[in-house]
Amino acid sequence: MFKHVSKKAMSLALASILVAGVAAGCGNKEEKKDGAASSSPSASTAPSTSPSTAPSKSPEITGTVTASGSTALQPLVQQAATEFMNKNPKVTVQVTGGGSGTGVKNVADGVSSIGNSDVEADAQYKDKLVEHIVAIAPFALIVNKDVKVENLTKQQAADIYSGKITNWKEVGGEDKKIQLIHRQDSSGSRKLVASIIMNGAAFSKEGVTQDSSKTVAEAVGTTSGSIGYVDTPYLTEATKALKIDDVAYSKEAIKDGKYPLYGVERMYTKGQPDAVTKAFLDYILSKEFQEGQVEKLKFLPANLLKK
Repeated sequence: MFKHVSKKAMSLALASILVAGVAAGCGNKEEKKDGAASSSPSASTAPSTSPSTAPSKSPEITGTVTASGSTALQPLVQQAATEFMNKNPKVTVQVTGGGSGTGVKNVADGVSSIGNSDVEADAQYKDKLVEHIVAIAPFALIVNKDVKVENLTKQQAADIYSGKITNWKEVGGEDKKIQLIHRQDSSGSRKLVASIIMNGAAFSKEGVTQDSSKTVAEAVGTTSGSIGYVDTPYLTEATKALKIDDVAYSKEAIKDGKYPLYGVERMYTKGQPDAVTKAFLDYILSKEFQEGQVEKLKFLPANLLKK
């Protein structure tokens, strides 16, 4: 009796399982038909296979930039050119001097991509050119080491360069003739001294004229009793920078308005620059160059005088 009952119970259990399986199968088919559920449980959680967007690569800079003009600014522009070409092997940057006036005329005439200048461009060029201020350049009145004078007032300096004072003994030095070293008329350095020191007085025609800041420094260093003017990157051991009204040049003295002789260094373009010229100017004004190189080259940052 026990065995018979057990077989019957087992048969009933198997039948129930088969019925349940059929019902479940029908339920899945209905779900598929209605679109209420997926036949693959993993389909809703599978990761997307759409491709990711790769970051765009900056276009390679190519081309040629020509910069001419100020010999005072030339060391800074040349250093920037060297670094920029190292970073951009398909770019050529050519830097030449000639004086600020020459640089401004060259860029206005389309001869150069950039005109370098220690002074603001003349009115005749202003409508054509865009100004880019790239640095502040301290300038100094320099004398040969044998000159026993450490300081000049602005008036004394003006009187020396106008020819009113011709001997160092007239300003507290030894009895020695003053030898004037000038720059040519197109020089921004000359225009800077004319504006800040000469106060309208004309330069004496006596003396020797040099065509660059470098040759002025060399001439003063080798000529007894001489005086000249250069921006401070050109100071040498053979020359001495004078104080002006008892103030020596320094970053702080210029920022505080105590030292008068400095240039706001400009790089002019004819209208907005093309892509390669803009990239070069952007590099000069970059934090990397302004903080890393400008003061090492004895210039001061472009934003020094901004309030």
